[in-house]
Amino acid sequence: MSLPLGLRAWRVLTGMASPFARLLLRRRATRDKEDWTRLNERLGMAGLARPEGRLVWIHGASVGESLSALPLIKKLQEHANVLVTSGTVTSAAMMGQRLPPPNGDHVALHQFVPLDMPGAVNRFLDHWKPDAGLFVESDLWPNLILGAASRGVKLALVNARISARSAERWSWARRSMARLLSAFDMVLAQDEDGAARFRALGARNVQVVGSLKADAPPLPCDEEALAELRRQIGNRPVLLAAQTHPGEDETLLPAHDILREQLPDLLTILVPRHTARAADIEMLCGGRATKRRSTGDRISSQTAVYIADTMGELGLFYRLTRFCFLGGTLVPLGGHNVLEPAALHCAVLAGPNTASAPRAYEAVLEAQQFGLVTSSADIAREAGRILENPAMAMAAGDAAARGAATQSGAVARTAAALAAMLDARA
Repeated sequence: MSLPLGLRAWRVLTGMASPFARLLLRRRATRDKEDWTRLNERLGMAGLARPEGRLVWIHGASVGESLSALPLIKKLQEHANVLVTSGTVTSAAMMGQRLPPPNGDHVALHQFVPLDMPGAVNRFLDHWKPDAGLFVESDLWPNLILGAASRGVKLALVNARISARSAERWSWARRSMARLLSAFDMVLAQDEDGAARFRALGARNVQVVGSLKADAPPLPCDEEALAELRRQIGNRPVLLAAQTHPGEDETLLPAHDILREQLPDLLTILVPRHTARAADIEMLCGGRATKRRSTGDRISSQTAVYIADTMGELGLFYRLTRFCFLGGTLVPLGGHNVLEPAALHCAVLAGPNTASAPRAYEAVLEAQQFGLVTSSADIAREAGRILENPAMAMAAGDAAARGAATQSGAVARTAAALAAMLDARA
Protein backbone atom coordinates (compact mmCIF):
# COMPACT_ATOMS: atom_id res chain seq x y z
CA MET A 1 0.00 0.00 0.00
CA SER A 2 1.50 3.35 -1.03
CA LEU A 3 2.02 5.93 1.67
CA PRO A 4 0.27 9.33 1.70
CA LEU A 5 2.46 12.24 0.66
CA GLY A 6 2.97 13.46 4.24
CA LEU A 7 4.33 10.11 5.45
CA ARG A 8 6.52 9.72 2.35
CA ALA A 9 7.97 13.18 2.99
CA TRP A 10 8.63 12.30 6.64
CA ARG A 11 10.46 9.13 5.62
CA VAL A 12 12.63 10.99 3.11
CA LEU A 13 13.45 13.85 5.49
CA THR A 14 14.33 11.57 8.41
CA GLY A 15 16.47 9.46 6.09
CA MET A 16 18.36 12.55 4.95
CA ALA A 17 18.87 13.61 8.58
CA SER A 18 20.31 10.23 9.64
CA PRO A 19 24.00 11.14 9.04
CA PHE A 20 23.62 13.97 11.54
CA ALA A 21 21.86 11.89 14.21
CA ARG A 22 24.85 11.36 16.48
CA LEU A 23 25.75 15.05 16.35
CA LEU A 24 22.17 15.93 17.28
CA LEU A 25 22.24 13.53 20.21
CA ARG A 26 25.56 14.88 21.46
CA ARG A 27 24.24 18.44 21.40
CA ARG A 28 21.15 17.33 23.33
CA ALA A 29 23.36 15.50 25.82
CA THR A 30 25.28 18.70 26.58
CA ARG A 31 21.92 20.13 27.71
CA ASP A 32 21.18 17.03 29.82
CA LYS A 33 18.41 15.97 27.44
CA GLU A 34 20.17 12.67 26.62
CA ASP A 35 22.18 10.14 28.61
CA TRP A 36 25.80 10.22 27.41
CA THR A 37 26.29 6.57 28.33
CA ARG A 38 23.27 5.37 26.33
CA LEU A 39 23.34 7.40 23.10
CA ASN A 40 23.67 4.22 21.02
CA GLU A 41 20.20 3.13 22.13
CA ARG A 42 18.77 6.23 20.48
CA LEU A 43 20.45 5.04 17.27
CA GLY A 44 18.76 1.65 17.57
CA MET A 45 21.82 -0.16 18.93
CA ALA A 46 20.64 -2.28 21.83
CA GLY A 47 22.33 -1.98 25.20
CA LEU A 48 20.96 -5.33 26.37
CA ALA A 49 20.47 -8.83 24.98
CA ARG A 50 17.00 -9.89 23.90
CA PRO A 51 15.54 -12.39 26.38
CA GLU A 52 14.34 -15.73 25.07
CA GLY A 53 10.63 -16.23 24.46
CA ARG A 54 7.72 -13.92 23.83
CA LEU A 55 8.48 -10.20 24.07
CA VAL A 56 5.87 -7.47 24.49
CA TRP A 57 7.17 -3.98 23.80
CA ILE A 58 5.56 -0.99 25.56
CA HIS A 59 6.41 2.56 24.54
CA GLY A 60 5.61 5.66 26.59
CA ALA A 61 6.98 9.08 25.75
CA SER A 62 7.99 10.28 29.20
CA VAL A 63 7.53 9.84 32.94
CA GLY A 64 3.75 10.08 33.07
CA GLU A 65 3.09 7.55 30.32
CA SER A 66 5.72 5.13 31.61
CA LEU A 67 4.43 5.26 35.18
CA SER A 68 0.83 4.77 34.08
CA ALA A 69 1.90 1.58 32.33
CA LEU A 70 3.49 -0.01 35.42
CA PRO A 71 0.44 -2.05 36.49
CA LEU A 72 0.01 -3.29 32.90
CA ILE A 73 3.70 -4.18 32.71
CA LYS A 74 3.37 -6.28 35.85
CA LYS A 75 0.27 -8.00 34.45
CA LEU A 76 1.87 -8.77 31.09
CA GLN A 77 5.03 -10.04 32.77
CA GLU A 78 3.03 -13.02 34.03
CA HIS A 79 3.05 -14.36 30.47
CA ALA A 80 5.86 -12.61 28.56
CA ASN A 81 9.03 -10.59 28.77
CA VAL A 82 8.40 -6.85 28.63
CA LEU A 83 10.56 -4.23 26.95
CA VAL A 84 9.74 -0.64 27.95
CA THR A 85 10.97 2.25 25.80
CA SER A 86 10.77 5.96 26.53
CA GLY A 87 12.43 9.11 25.24
CA THR A 88 13.53 11.18 28.24
CA VAL A 89 16.35 10.93 30.76
CA THR A 90 13.97 11.34 33.69
CA SER A 91 11.70 8.53 32.50
CA ALA A 92 14.70 6.22 32.08
CA ALA A 93 15.83 6.94 35.64
CA MET A 94 12.30 6.38 36.95
CA MET A 95 11.94 3.06 35.12
CA GLY A 96 15.31 1.96 36.46
CA GLN A 97 13.89 2.39 39.97
CA ARG A 98 10.36 1.12 39.47
CA LEU A 99 10.28 -1.68 36.87
CA PRO A 100 9.08 -4.90 38.50
CA PRO A 101 11.62 -7.65 39.31
CA PRO A 102 11.70 -10.88 37.25
CA ASN A 103 8.54 -12.97 37.39
CA GLY A 104 9.71 -16.54 36.89
CA ASP A 105 11.53 -16.58 33.55
CA HIS A 106 10.04 -13.25 32.46
CA VAL A 107 11.92 -9.97 32.85
CA ALA A 108 11.08 -6.29 32.38
CA LEU A 109 13.74 -4.16 30.68
CA HIS A 110 14.12 -0.50 29.70
CA GLN A 111 15.72 1.00 26.61
CA PHE A 112 15.60 4.45 25.08
CA VAL A 113 13.31 4.60 22.07
CA PRO A 114 15.26 4.95 18.81
CA LEU A 115 15.13 8.20 16.90
CA ASP A 116 12.42 8.00 14.26
CA MET A 117 14.94 7.54 11.45
CA PRO A 118 14.81 4.51 9.12
CA GLY A 119 18.22 3.11 10.03
CA ALA A 120 17.75 3.47 13.81
CA VAL A 121 14.25 1.96 13.63
CA ASN A 122 15.45 -1.01 11.56
CA ARG A 123 18.32 -1.74 13.96
CA PHE A 124 15.95 -1.60 16.92
CA LEU A 125 13.40 -3.94 15.35
CA ASP A 126 16.07 -6.32 14.01
CA HIS A 127 17.43 -6.83 17.50
CA TRP A 128 14.31 -6.92 19.67
CA LYS A 129 11.88 -8.68 17.28
CA PRO A 130 8.84 -7.86 19.46
CA ASP A 131 5.76 -10.05 19.23
CA ALA A 132 3.53 -7.07 20.02
CA GLY A 133 3.94 -3.34 20.46
CA LEU A 134 1.82 -1.20 22.79
CA PHE A 135 2.02 2.56 22.41
CA VAL A 136 0.81 4.47 25.49
CA GLU A 137 -1.47 7.50 25.01
CA SER A 138 -0.48 9.27 21.77
CA ASP A 139 3.28 9.31 21.14
CA LEU A 140 3.09 8.35 17.47
CA TRP A 141 6.32 8.00 15.48
CA PRO A 142 5.58 7.12 11.82
CA ASN A 143 8.74 5.19 10.90
CA LEU A 144 8.62 3.20 14.13
CA ILE A 145 4.93 2.30 13.88
CA LEU A 146 4.84 1.53 10.15
CA GLY A 147 8.15 -0.34 10.35
CA ALA A 148 6.84 -2.58 13.12
CA ALA A 149 3.53 -3.17 11.33
CA SER A 150 5.34 -4.13 8.10
CA ARG A 151 7.16 -6.87 10.03
CA GLY A 152 3.92 -8.34 11.30
CA VAL A 153 4.19 -6.95 14.84
CA LYS A 154 0.73 -6.70 16.38
CA LEU A 155 0.16 -3.13 17.52
CA ALA A 156 -2.22 -1.50 20.00
CA LEU A 157 -2.63 2.09 21.12
CA VAL A 158 -3.37 1.77 24.84
CA ASN A 159 -4.57 4.31 27.39
CA ALA A 160 -5.27 6.31 24.24
CA ARG A 161 -6.38 9.89 24.56
CA ILE A 162 -6.82 12.79 22.18
CA SER A 163 -8.21 16.22 22.94
CA ALA A 164 -10.59 18.06 20.63
CA ARG A 165 -7.79 20.53 19.87
CA SER A 166 -5.35 17.77 18.90
CA ALA A 167 -7.96 16.01 16.78
CA GLU A 168 -8.61 19.24 14.89
CA ARG A 169 -4.87 19.71 14.33
CA TRP A 170 -4.41 16.12 13.14
CA SER A 171 -7.36 16.49 10.75
CA TRP A 172 -5.21 18.72 8.54
CA ALA A 173 -3.20 15.59 7.68
CA ARG A 174 -6.19 13.27 7.60
CA ARG A 175 -4.84 10.79 5.04
CA SER A 176 -1.51 10.42 6.83
CA MET A 177 -3.17 10.12 10.23
CA ALA A 178 -5.67 7.55 8.95
CA ARG A 179 -2.82 5.47 7.52
CA LEU A 180 -0.87 5.71 10.76
CA LEU A 181 -3.82 4.84 13.01
CA SER A 182 -4.89 1.97 10.76
CA ALA A 183 -1.56 0.29 11.52
CA PHE A 184 -2.88 -0.41 15.03
CA ASP A 185 -4.83 -3.63 15.42
CA MET A 186 -6.78 -1.98 18.22
CA VAL A 187 -7.12 1.35 19.99
CA LEU A 188 -8.05 1.20 23.68
CA ALA A 189 -9.33 4.66 24.57
CA GLN A 190 -9.69 6.27 27.98
CA ASP A 191 -13.20 7.64 27.32
CA GLU A 192 -16.02 7.83 24.78
CA ASP A 193 -15.12 11.33 23.57
CA GLY A 194 -11.59 10.25 22.71
CA ALA A 195 -12.83 7.04 21.11
CA ALA A 196 -15.14 9.01 18.79
CA ARG A 197 -12.26 11.27 17.75
CA PHE A 198 -9.98 8.31 17.00
CA ARG A 199 -12.68 6.68 14.89
CA ALA A 200 -13.23 9.92 12.96
CA LEU A 201 -9.49 10.06 12.20
CA GLY A 202 -9.45 6.53 10.78
CA ALA A 203 -8.65 4.20 13.68
CA ARG A 204 -10.21 0.74 13.64
CA ASN A 205 -11.34 -1.57 16.44
CA VAL A 206 -11.65 1.25 18.98
CA GLN A 207 -12.77 0.24 22.47
CA VAL A 208 -13.24 2.25 25.68
CA VAL A 209 -11.48 0.73 28.70
CA GLY A 210 -10.72 3.69 31.00
CA SER A 211 -7.43 5.16 32.17
CA LEU A 212 -4.47 3.04 33.29
CA LYS A 213 -3.48 5.86 35.64
CA ALA A 214 -6.40 4.95 37.88
CA ASP A 215 -4.79 1.57 38.60
CA ALA A 216 -1.26 2.86 39.11
CA PRO A 217 0.30 2.07 42.50
CA PRO A 218 0.59 5.01 44.92
CA LEU A 219 3.60 7.20 44.33
CA PRO A 220 6.52 6.04 46.49
CA CYS A 221 7.94 7.98 49.39
CA ASP A 222 11.14 8.03 51.42
CA GLU A 223 9.73 7.70 54.93
CA GLU A 224 12.82 9.21 56.57
CA ALA A 225 12.64 12.25 54.30
CA LEU A 226 8.94 12.62 55.08
CA ALA A 227 9.56 12.44 58.82
CA GLU A 228 12.34 15.02 58.53
CA LEU A 229 10.17 17.45 56.59
CA ARG A 230 7.40 17.06 59.15
CA ARG A 231 9.90 17.89 61.90
CA GLN A 232 11.01 21.03 60.05
CA ILE A 233 7.44 22.18 59.37
CA GLY A 234 6.00 21.36 62.79
CA ASN A 235 2.40 22.52 63.21
CA ARG A 236 2.51 25.22 60.56
CA PRO A 237 -0.33 25.29 57.97
CA VAL A 238 0.87 24.28 54.50
CA LEU A 239 -0.29 25.31 51.02
CA LEU A 240 1.10 22.79 48.53
CA ALA A 241 1.17 23.62 44.81
CA ALA A 242 2.33 20.66 42.73
CA GLN A 243 3.57 20.49 39.14
CA THR A 244 3.25 24.20 38.47
CA HIS A 245 4.02 25.97 35.19
CA PRO A 246 4.83 29.56 34.19
CA GLY A 247 1.73 31.66 34.74
CA GLU A 248 0.61 29.60 37.73
CA ASP A 249 3.28 30.56 40.24
CA GLU A 250 2.35 34.18 39.51
CA THR A 251 -1.19 33.34 40.66
CA LEU A 252 -0.18 31.20 43.63
CA LEU A 253 2.18 33.70 45.25
CA PRO A 254 -0.53 36.40 45.63
CA ALA A 255 -2.79 33.68 47.06
CA HIS A 256 -0.01 32.97 49.56
CA ASP A 257 0.07 36.65 50.51
CA ILE A 258 -3.71 36.77 51.03
CA LEU A 259 -3.59 33.65 53.18
CA ARG A 260 -0.72 34.99 55.30
CA GLU A 261 -3.01 37.78 56.49
CA GLN A 262 -5.32 35.07 57.82
CA LEU A 263 -2.62 32.53 58.76
CA PRO A 264 0.64 34.42 59.51
CA ASP A 265 2.76 31.26 59.86
CA LEU A 266 1.62 29.76 56.53
CA LEU A 267 4.26 27.82 54.57
CA THR A 268 3.76 27.54 50.81
CA ILE A 269 5.52 24.66 49.04
CA LEU A 270 5.93 25.05 45.28
CA VAL A 271 6.83 21.92 43.28
CA PRO A 272 7.56 23.05 39.72
CA ARG A 273 6.85 20.61 36.90
CA HIS A 274 10.31 21.41 35.51
CA THR A 275 13.01 21.75 38.16
CA ALA A 276 15.10 24.04 35.94
CA ARG A 277 12.56 26.78 36.66
CA ALA A 278 13.56 27.01 40.33
CA ALA A 279 15.76 30.07 39.89
CA ASP A 280 12.98 31.90 38.03
CA ILE A 281 10.49 31.04 40.77
CA GLU A 282 12.92 32.27 43.42
CA MET A 283 13.10 35.59 41.58
CA LEU A 284 9.29 35.74 41.46
CA CYS A 285 9.22 35.30 45.24
CA GLY A 286 10.95 38.66 45.64
CA GLY A 287 11.16 39.61 49.31
CA ARG A 288 9.36 36.51 50.58
CA ALA A 289 11.76 34.35 52.63
CA THR A 290 12.51 31.45 50.28
CA LYS A 291 14.44 28.18 50.52
CA ARG A 292 15.25 25.59 47.82
CA ARG A 293 15.27 21.84 48.39
CA SER A 294 17.91 21.06 45.75
CA THR A 295 20.53 23.05 47.65
CA GLY A 296 19.84 21.27 50.91
CA ASP A 297 18.12 24.25 52.54
CA ARG A 298 16.16 23.43 55.68
CA ILE A 299 12.75 24.93 56.41
CA SER A 300 12.93 27.33 59.33
CA SER A 301 10.21 29.20 61.18
CA GLN A 302 11.01 32.20 58.96
CA THR A 303 10.64 30.35 55.64
CA ALA A 304 7.60 31.57 53.72
CA VAL A 305 8.07 29.68 50.43
CA TYR A 306 9.86 26.36 49.95
CA ILE A 307 10.73 25.48 46.34
CA ALA A 308 10.85 21.69 45.98
CA ASP A 309 13.04 21.55 42.88
CA THR A 310 13.89 17.84 42.97
CA MET A 311 12.73 14.90 40.88
CA GLY A 312 10.68 11.91 41.96
CA GLU A 313 9.43 13.24 45.30
CA LEU A 314 5.78 14.00 44.56
CA GLY A 315 4.73 11.04 46.69
CA LEU A 316 6.47 12.67 49.64
CA PHE A 317 4.77 16.04 49.22
CA TYR A 318 1.30 14.61 48.61
CA ARG A 319 1.65 12.84 51.97
CA LEU A 320 2.57 16.07 53.76
CA THR A 321 -0.86 17.66 53.55
CA ARG A 322 -4.53 16.85 52.99
CA PHE A 323 -4.91 19.06 49.91
CA CYS A 324 -2.94 20.65 47.11
CA PHE A 325 -3.29 22.87 44.07
CA LEU A 326 -2.53 20.81 40.96
CA GLY A 327 -0.69 22.53 38.12
CA GLY A 328 -1.26 22.59 34.40
CA THR A 329 -4.86 23.60 35.08
CA LEU A 330 -4.66 27.40 35.24
CA VAL A 331 -2.76 27.42 31.94
CA PRO A 332 -3.98 25.59 28.80
CA LEU A 333 -2.03 22.38 29.31
CA GLY A 334 -4.87 20.03 30.27
CA GLY A 335 -3.78 19.36 33.86
CA HIS A 336 -1.52 16.76 35.43
CA ASN A 337 -2.53 13.42 36.91
CA VAL A 338 -5.27 14.20 39.42
CA LEU A 339 -5.43 10.57 40.56
CA GLU A 340 -1.90 10.66 42.05
CA PRO A 341 -2.70 13.07 44.92
CA ALA A 342 -6.26 11.78 45.28
CA ALA A 343 -5.11 8.18 45.76
CA LEU A 344 -2.98 9.42 48.68
CA HIS A 345 -6.01 11.12 50.30
CA CYS A 346 -4.82 14.54 49.19
CA ALA A 347 -7.74 16.65 47.96
CA VAL A 348 -7.27 18.81 44.88
CA LEU A 349 -7.77 22.42 43.88
CA ALA A 350 -7.61 22.79 40.10
CA GLY A 351 -8.18 25.38 37.41
CA PRO A 352 -10.58 24.87 34.49
CA ASN A 353 -8.06 23.34 32.06
CA THR A 354 -8.52 19.59 32.66
CA ALA A 355 -8.73 18.27 29.10
CA SER A 356 -5.98 15.68 29.65
CA ALA A 357 -8.30 13.59 31.86
CA PRO A 358 -11.74 15.24 32.16
CA ARG A 359 -13.49 12.17 33.59
CA ALA A 360 -10.88 11.71 36.32
CA TYR A 361 -11.01 15.38 37.33
CA GLU A 362 -14.81 15.27 37.32
CA ALA A 363 -14.86 12.17 39.53
CA VAL A 364 -12.47 13.65 42.12
CA LEU A 365 -13.95 17.17 42.22
CA GLU A 366 -17.52 15.86 42.39
CA ALA A 367 -16.59 13.55 45.27
CA GLN A 368 -14.99 16.49 47.14
CA GLN A 369 -17.89 18.82 46.22
CA PHE A 370 -15.44 21.68 45.75
CA GLY A 371 -12.07 22.40 44.16
CA LEU A 372 -12.50 24.49 41.00
CA VAL A 373 -10.43 27.71 41.17
CA THR A 374 -9.63 30.38 38.62
CA SER A 375 -7.79 33.11 40.54
CA SER A 376 -5.57 33.96 43.49
CA ALA A 377 -8.67 34.91 45.48
CA ASP A 378 -10.29 31.54 44.72
CA ILE A 379 -7.21 29.63 45.83
CA ALA A 380 -6.88 31.68 49.03
CA ARG A 381 -10.56 31.26 49.87
CA GLU A 382 -10.69 27.48 49.33
CA ALA A 383 -7.30 26.86 50.98
CA GLY A 384 -8.25 29.01 53.94
CA ARG A 385 -11.46 27.05 54.55
CA ILE A 386 -9.57 23.75 54.56
CA LEU A 387 -6.63 24.95 56.65
CA GLU A 388 -8.90 26.30 59.39
CA ASN A 389 -10.98 23.13 59.61
CA PRO A 390 -8.92 19.94 60.17
CA ALA A 391 -12.06 17.75 60.08
CA MET A 392 -12.98 19.18 56.69
CA ALA A 393 -9.44 18.61 55.44
CA MET A 394 -9.55 14.95 56.43
CA ALA A 395 -13.01 14.46 54.92
CA ALA A 396 -11.92 16.14 51.68
CA GLY A 397 -8.87 13.91 51.33
CA ASP A 398 -10.93 10.79 51.93
CA ALA A 399 -13.55 11.97 49.42
CA ALA A 400 -10.83 12.53 46.81
CA ALA A 401 -9.60 8.96 47.34
CA ARG A 402 -13.15 7.62 46.88
CA GLY A 403 -13.53 9.61 43.67
CA ALA A 404 -10.25 8.26 42.33
CA ALA A 405 -11.27 4.69 43.19
CA THR A 406 -14.31 4.93 40.90
CA GLN A 407 -11.97 5.19 37.92
CA SER A 408 -10.13 1.90 38.53
CA GLY A 409 -10.34 -1.31 36.50
CA ALA A 410 -8.64 -0.21 33.28
CA VAL A 411 -5.70 -2.61 33.68
CA ALA A 412 -7.96 -5.66 33.79
CA ARG A 413 -10.02 -4.41 30.84
CA THR A 414 -6.88 -3.57 28.86
CA ALA A 415 -5.27 -6.95 29.59
CA ALA A 416 -8.45 -8.76 28.54
CA ALA A 417 -8.66 -6.80 25.28
CA LEU A 418 -5.00 -7.51 24.51
CA ALA A 419 -5.17 -11.23 25.30
CA ALA A 420 -6.77 -12.25 22.01
CA MET A 421 -4.32 -10.12 20.02
CA LEU A 422 -1.28 -11.58 21.79
CA ASP A 423 -2.58 -15.15 21.52
CA ALA A 424 -3.18 -14.70 17.79
CA ARG A 425 0.42 -13.50 17.37
CA ALA A 426 1.70 -16.53 19.30
